[in-house]
Amino acid sequence: MKVITLCSVICAVLLVGTALPTPEEEYQRYDGHKVYRVTATTREHLHLLKSMEDQAKEGILFWLIGGALNSDTDVMVSPEREDEILSTFETAGMSYKTLIEDVQTLVGNQTPDIEHQSLRAEEVTSSLNWTAYHRLDVIYNWLDELAETYPDLVEVIVIGNSYEGRLIKGIKITFDENNPGIFIEGGMHAREWITPATVTYLTNEILTSTNEAFNLLARAHNWFIFPNTNPDGYEYTHTTNRMWRKTRKPYDNDCWGADPNRNWDYYWLTNGGASNNSCSETYAGSEPFSEVEVKALADYIASVSDKFHIYLSIHSYSQLILLPYGYTYEHLDNYAEALNVGEIAADALAKRYGTEYIVGSTAEAIYIASGTSTDYVKGVHNTPIVYCYEFRDTGTYGFLLPAEQIIPNSLEFIDSLIAVIGETRNLGYPEVHTIG
Repeated sequence: MKVITLCSVICAVLLVGTALPTPEEEYQRYDGHKVYRVTATTREHLHLLKSMEDQAKEGILFWLIGGALNSDTDVMVSPEREDEILSTFETAGMSYKTLIEDVQTLVGNQTPDIEHQSLRAEEVTSSLNWTAYHRLDVIYNWLDELAETYPDLVEVIVIGNSYEGRLIKGIKITFDENNPGIFIEGGMHAREWITPATVTYLTNEILTSTNEAFNLLARAHNWFIFPNTNPDGYEYTHTTNRMWRKTRKPYDNDCWGADPNRNWDYYWLTNGGASNNSCSETYAGSEPFSEVEVKALADYIASVSDKFHIYLSIHSYSQLILLPYGYTYEHLDNYAEALNVGEIAADALAKRYGTEYIVGSTAEAIYIASGTSTDYVKGVHNTPIVYCYEFRDTGTYGFLLPAEQIIPNSLEFIDSLIAVIGETRNLGYPEVHTIG
């Protein structure tokens, strides 16, 4: 098995600074928690919602924040604070509706066999499939198995260790050294389980698909794939708190973690596009690249930036294809081209199941967001085609998408990716080496 590592100590697994969650910790339950969709129709509404999110108080958790007038914000509310929060909305004149009646029911439906999440990672022995969500070790073991099964094509890449000492592991698939590359990162926000599931499904298709049209495109490229770029946070969602978003580095005020998609060193903490409150879900970190996971990924990207021309950052939920930039309303140098490719990709995605995606720049389509991976890759490395995908759905399940939607979500994503690759080739980015 081929392994590439950028670790300072090769493949060392060191526990640094804080203990890993243990099976004895009580798993956070969300019985009676509801998710409400609130509509902001005035600037005052937007300011109120942003202020509530920034305060990061117990019993209220923002799942989705609208950044424009008449936009929707999805917020999870505990039973203890329900009357207070709804009264606040009503006093401000904001309309709202219930999206999810009981969050815990959806949590249990995602993992029916281990609802209490008390198993250690090594006790989870099932092999990777796409009819269920899997623990980090299962995914990592599968990547290792790919390298063993396809030794001439697949290299395991370890780019460093997380704050809690876990490997940050991906793979490179090389069909021909002369091929242009595609870089895909998933799992940056821990609770977005559909993203590593879909990224691994795509990986499997690249290596095993019998679809001739897809194979021609896939094998004309090399692939850099990282399914889980926030391994500590992802494991924490399995062992302790399903709704965790951030990394697991401790900060002040007894708050933990930064938002890894606000921590990149490109217009970091700019234009209100992140928070400087360490308890906030969008905390930008103490400084750019304060999160070792983000710094490791950025360093690896820099080492191969001349080898790929498409970069995809995979998230959920909302059904969006987002162009840079997030930190500003100013458009890309190739905005018209990128927007057109994104719209063609959204059309291709919709054909299979009718799933509708909106296409636009991050700042214009949702909100100002600074310090993101897509802004960094486009702004620093000038990669021609850069998108952030926000997968299914639009709020019925939110982050708790049922496992039976993994394959449909993956298939329509691949449909859109075929369109992105094809249209990018039509634009001449770059000349593709033809196989055989």
